[in-house]
Formats: sequence, structure tokens, C-alpha cells
Amino acid sequence: MASELEHAVWEALKGVRFPGMSRDIVSFGFVDRVQVEGRVARVDLVIATHGREAATKIKADVEAALGAVDGLEGSEVALRVAAPPSAQDAVNSQPELIPDVRHVIAVASGKGGVGKSTVASNLPVRLGQLGHRTGLLDADIYSPSIPTLLGIDERPRVEGNRLFPFEKHGIRVMSLGFVLETDTPVIWRGPMIVRAIEQMLGDVEWGELDYLVVDLPPGTGDAQLTLAQKVPISGAVIVTTPQDIALIDARKGLAMFEKVNVPVIGIVENMSTFVCPHCGETTDIFKHGGGERTAELLGCPFLGSVPLDAAIVQGGDSGEPIVVSQAEGPHAESFGRLAEAVAAQAEKQQRPSLTIS
Repeated sequence: MASELEHAVWEALKGVRFPGMSRDIVSFGFVDRVQVEGRVARVDLVIATHGREAATKIKADVEAALGAVDGLEGSEVALRVAAPPSAQDAVNSQPELIPDVRHVIAVASGKGGVGKSTVASNLPVRLGQLGHRTGLLDADIYSPSIPTLLGIDERPRVEGNRLFPFEKHGIRVMSLGFVLETDTPVIWRGPMIVRAIEQMLGDVEWGELDYLVVDLPPGTGDAQLTLAQKVPISGAVIVTTPQDIALIDARKGLAMFEKVNVPVIGIVENMSTFVCPHCGETTDIFKHGGGERTAELLGCPFLGSVPLDAAIVQGGDSGEPIVVSQAEGPHAESFGRLAEAVAAQAEKQQRPSLTIS
């Protein structure tokens, strides 16, 4: 009977989510011990978070879930809150998938269609132009667009169990789009997503890099959480457009990174304005200034705005980012400010420098 009740308790715990996320506390590893004696369950929780309110909410949800388990007559829930490990702690405490990469920068968005991958493809190229050794990992498993944006339509070189990234526009590039069949939908559950991210990090011969920029899928799912758990992230850049619906989702993305102890470098407002190429008139197609107001409201830096321009679209279709095709233009200047902000935030993490031979 005890073993059956213990199984029922574990199943109940799998239904308790971390506040604001889709993932349960069991898969997070927050359940330290479950013990059933007679018809009483004792559950020990060890939760890594800076938010005491979130931990208290989880404890209450666990108590409610246990109260609904058939056969239990009582429960005791013990809670211990631990501070999440910092990026430096992660470096010192576990073997790394990418030991020769100094800084990982996540580029994320709360929803699709905001130009996240356009920002993710221009940012590392601009970092490379500033003299940094830079790589780009396209981890958008559902819609990998970096191969198109950078004009790469080949299969990567494989030696043994190692994948070798492409070299393009001065950076190293790897994408799931290089190994998946074109136009084939990706229908993967959580464990497959986790394994794919691990392979794109650990099985790729990235070499020594100052920055690895990771283009994440939209939203706050398994890919984002896997990256935060597997490697120390120096910072996240949130991409949004000015309209209210995009800003709501951007705030969710920002809150997720804060909960997993990832510094948010700031917010980028994409498609900020449209400048007519014929008359020069500026039109706020998706409103204007929403990204800056959101950054101010949430207390994080505003990294600038990128206008809606046909040249950016054409560059993406041709595989030549705007920072390459118009390296001295105003758009490259916008991405230059973004690259400088990313570098400044990353260096605050004080990760050990690599020896350059």
C-alpha cells in the first residue's frame, strides 16, 4: 500500500508547476525526498530561487495536491529555499558542455514574428566586427531560420561524433536547420528538445569563443529552461515590437529569465518605425516607444530600436545581414550599440579569460 501511495504522491507532485512556467517541480529537481509512512506523506522541497513568494506558493500548491491524493490521511511539507547558483558558480561546480566559450548570450522573445532571428543574426556578426571571437547557435527548433538569414544551404562537416560549425561573415554558425529536413515539421516532446540542445552545445566543435549568441524559440518552454540549466548564461536580450500584445509576451520572457537567475541585458524594440524610401516620411506602423516604456517599467535597460526597412528584409532573404551589406549605415549603428551593451554586461560576469595561443 505504501508503495502505491508513494507513486500517487509523485504523480500529484508532477502536477505542481513553478509559478509562471509550464514545467513541473519534479522535472526541475525541486523535490528532494518523498516518504510515506502509514497513510502520511512527508515531502522535502529544496527550491533554488530568489523569489520567496514563488517558493511559498509552491509549498501551498504541494499541500493542496497532496490533500487530493486518495488514501492519504495527512501530509507534512518541509521547504528549504536556496539561492540559485550564479554563472560563476556553474562554471566552478560542473563539467561544461562548452568549456572554451567565455560568454553565452541568449536572444529571446515572448512571441514569434517580432524579428528575433534577425536581431540574433546581426548581433554576433557585429560583435565579430568589433574584434570578438563569436559564434551563433540557432536553437529555434521549431523554425530554424538562421541558415536562410546567413545564406548557408549545406550540411555541416562531421568527424566521429563531432559537428563542425560553418564560418560565415566572420563568425562560427550551427543550426538545427542544417541537419533537419527542409519543410519537415518538428514535433518533439520535452526530453527530445533537451537532448537536441545538449548536442548542439556539446557535440559541436565551437573552439575558443568570446561570445556564443543563442537564438532561442519564442516563448518560455523547454529550450529556454534547458539552456539556463546546462550552461552559465551571461545575459539575455529580449526582442519585441512596439504593439501592446508583443510587449505583454516580452514581459513574460523577461520574468522567466529572472526566475532562473539569468541577467537580462535589456530590451530591443524591433520594427520601431518605417521610413519611406521615397519621401522620407516616418510612420509608426506598430506604434512607437513601447519597448522603452516597458524597459522603464520593469527596471531593465532599453538597448535601442531598429526600424522597419526593406533593406533588412532583402538582406535576410539574400543571406547578407544589414551590418554586412550596409556596415556604415544607421542600422549597423543600432546593432553596434546593442553589441557594445552586450559586451559590457557580459564582462561584468568576470568569467575567467581564455589563453590565446
